Amino acid sequence: MTLPLELEIAHYRHWREELIATIGAYQSWLDSTGQGDVEQSLKIFDLLESLGKDRLVLAFVAEFSRGKTELINALFFSDFRQRLLPSDVGRTTMCPTEIFYDPAEAPYIRLLPIETRRRDESIAALKRMPVEWSMVRLDPTSGSNMAEAMRTVAQTKSVSEEEARALGLWVDSDPCLQYSKQEDGRVEIPAWRHALINIPHPLLEAGLVILDTPGLNALGTEPELTLDMIPSAHAVLFLLDMTTGATKSDLDIWHRFIQKSITRRLAVLNKADVLWDELKPWEQIEASLQRQVEATARLLELPPASVFAVSAQKALLARIRGDGTLLEKSGIEALETALARDIVPAKQHLLRSTALRELGSMVEASKKAVDDRLASVRHERKELASLAGKNREAIKNLLDQAQAEKARYEHVVSSFNATRGVVSRQGRLLMSEFSADKLERLLAKSRENIVGSWTTPGLFRSMQSLFEQAARQFEKIHVLSKQIKVLVDAAYKRFHEQHGFAELSPPPLELEPFSLALLELVKKTEEFCADPVNLVTEKHFLIRKFHLGLESRARQIFMQAKGKSEVWVGAALSPLTVQIRENKTQIERRLKNIRQIHDNIDSLEERIRKLAEEQAEVEEHSAAIARIRAKLQPPS
Repeated sequence: MTLPLELEIAHYRHWREELIATIGAYQSWLDSTGQGDVEQSLKIFDLLESLGKDRLVLAFVAEFSRGKTELINALFFSDFRQRLLPSDVGRTTMCPTEIFYDPAEAPYIRLLPIETRRRDESIAALKRMPVEWSMVRLDPTSGSNMAEAMRTVAQTKSVSEEEARALGLWVDSDPCLQYSKQEDGRVEIPAWRHALINIPHPLLEAGLVILDTPGLNALGTEPELTLDMIPSAHAVLFLLDMTTGATKSDLDIWHRFIQKSITRRLAVLNKADVLWDELKPWEQIEASLQRQVEATARLLELPPASVFAVSAQKALLARIRGDGTLLEKSGIEALETALARDIVPAKQHLLRSTALRELGSMVEASKKAVDDRLASVRHERKELASLAGKNREAIKNLLDQAQAEKARYEHVVSSFNATRGVVSRQGRLLMSEFSADKLERLLAKSRENIVGSWTTPGLFRSMQSLFEQAARQFEKIHVLSKQIKVLVDAAYKRFHEQHGFAELSPPPLELEPFSLALLELVKKTEEFCADPVNLVTEKHFLIRKFHLGLESRARQIFMQAKGKSEVWVGAALSPLTVQIRENKTQIERRLKNIRQIHDNIDSLEERIRKLAEEQAEVEEHSAAIARIRAKLQPPS
């Protein structure tokens, strides 16, 4: 039986492929009609690249021993007819693990040695260095081979306290770490810092990425997880143990890493089967489960509909055995339905909004341009038909009118070219504010506040300094973008009023999301600095790592803002440029036709015939762009 989640993700994949095909069809339409230009082609290429790489990321977050890995097995990998990912009593997820499918490479597990924590490179940077990773090849045709290979992800190693401290994995006063202390005084630590698992699977092939995270301590010691990976996930599933409810450490993770930074989040009370009592009627058991759900919802400040009582172990067993009754009792189908009903459609809406934001005004301008061309051809055809039987003098008057119209239009185009030159200069000035040198100077000034003093006060001063400087930089960019928009709006208004062009007004350059993203880093820094666990002197390693993570995320935010600004500058006048070029072509063609008829009145019927053919061709172009526009619009 196909699951609702599988159906919804398959639908999402099909829809995304259709969206990519529609955008590709628009590029072909621009090429065939001669409306395209370099800026438009680059914008469409960037959008297609982004959609092609788009992934729906589900992050599983919890304290250890909550059953995250078993839930992943039950939700996604029961078709292997065994437990694919290692799941046992105690802690099994030792490092952050990304599970995805990349058809460009054979199935593999890549493991990043824990010793790389001594270095300053981020995980994102190390992903671009394959030589740093250990490789395990996978055989998807053998379930036992796959399960055996997956156990490498949970490997640990025993090191001295000194080495564990050097890696930032041991602090004497941290109670969360005491479980890893061995009888001989050595410390058990993860063998790997990060794992990448590439396997073929229908859901993964459709673009799903699963992020399995370790418990609280690992979240705290790998800041990149909480600064970027988890906040970038499309949704987070937060697991709790039904027997204990939300414990202090659970709430710590929830408040520090999820509640304030993740929009789409679901809570899962796992191990619900502990309440299954054969001496009680099922209705009574359901009432007990519901009370725990409601109590957890109040603690986490979630609606009860976002909290699910599930037995991942029974769900996996039911699917392996084909036991429908046990599967229904496990509660997993309600969780899958919620993911299918809410999470996947929300991702689809987000992608559609992105496509409309990037292409909406371009497509509207293209539709207006082709409709104007169609109206022009029809008018010209009617005009030439009216010349039948007229003398050369009448045709001469019409020729004079067309020449005068062309002269007037060329004067307007000359004025537009001057405006475009000013916009181009202003655009270069705006983009210079994003130069790599300026960004590195901002980061260097921020770094001055912490280098030599790896303390929480130094960290907070550093981040405040960076935010203040970045805010001033964004304000400069905001002023420059407003000046550009005033010029652009004036040009659109002039052509709308004087020549009947589409009444367009390009949206302003929105940099607020990037300012808010930087402000969020300040808040995370404040929370980090206020955490008593991070105030002890032994945490200097973690403070340094956290600062490097902040710098990496700040650099990423700046690059995203630069990319958005570059696209905005390039596209600001693009729809108007297309209409001007098309209008100019129409005027020149009309003038050429009248001149030919003036020179040879016998060619009149031939020109009317050719215009009829052209009208049919333009009508096809108009119908094609109408279909493209309809496919991009959200359903009514």
